[in-house]
Amino acid sequence: MKHDWVISVLQDLRTYAEAHGLHAVALKAEETLQVALAEIEADEQDSASPNTPPSGRRDN
Repeated sequence: MKHDWVISVLQDLRTYAEAHGLHAVALKAEETLQVALAEIEADEQDSASPNTPPSGRRDN
């Protein structure tokens, strides 16, 4: 996965925040982590699908 580093940074941020009593930061880091995972997954699924023009038409 080309975005592994982003996931790692967000996990580290969450862990640091939890360890230092920064509860709101930890929650936001977790939320951001979940958004990042979902967006990366969607991007990977889009990359795996055949190339269809944005209009939905198929090239002949």
